[in-house]
Amino acid sequence: IKNMASSANLSIATKKRYTTLCNKLTEFGGITRWEHLTPDNIYAWDVWLRQQPVPLTPNQVQAGVKPTTISSDTAYNYHKCLKAMLHRAVMFDKIDRNPYARLKFKRGESENIEYLTEEEMNAIVKLKVPKGTQIEMARDLFVFQMYTGLSYSDTQAFDFSKYKKVKGKWINTGERIKTGVAYVSSLLPPAVAVLEKYGWTVPKIDNADYNHLLKVIGTMANISTKMHTHLARHTFATWMLRNGAKIENV
Repeated sequence: IKNMASSANLSIATKKRYTTLCNKLTEFGGITRWEHLTPDNIYAWDVWLRQQPVPLTPNQVQAGVKPTTISSDTAYNYHKCLKAMLHRAVMFDKIDRNPYARLKFKRGESENIEYLTEEEMNAIVKLKVPKGTQIEMARDLFVFQMYTGLSYSDTQAFDFSKYKKVKGKWINTGERIKTGVAYVSSLLPPAVAVLEKYGWTVPKIDNADYNHLLKVIGTMANISTKMHTHLARHTFATWMLRNGAKIENV
């Protein structure tokens, strides 16, 4: 991208923006080759961008100004710049399709993918629900998804016998039901707690009933984000990235 920007007929100011863009991509480290330019990786870059601190001047530091992260408008401008450059990449046959065709970033926000904050995750885990009901089963299944990243279809086909304990952690290598894509699954403590509760299996719930129950659970937990089964996967990925996991591992 940097080579394309330097050779293009662009103004000095625009070339400077592309240089800054390339530096941010290099810092991120999860997009280093053309084939890494996927919607999922760009979303992960967006999450990373919004955590980057704004450098303070020595005077600001001396004055005790608290550091802040970059604004949503700044993040939007990075996306705008990358989208434009990837449009040129398509023209020059570097990539087949601009991944932004599947992403919708607006100024001030990223609306394409929603996720729960860590506080909201804890609210779901600690939510008091009627015992022995489908609401309890739905809450527990969602917790299991939040801490494994498994999709609804993969949870319903879950088989604990395929997991092996490696260095104190339950690990399984398998393929996704929906796509056949290989994955490595590690069971974190909240997920293990759900398995122990249900005899080392997960609750079985019809998908339509599950999504309806999640809306009820969201209301009970005072969560404004629309609750649905796939939200758990987005939440898991975002939570992992914000806690230092590498994008390749996620």
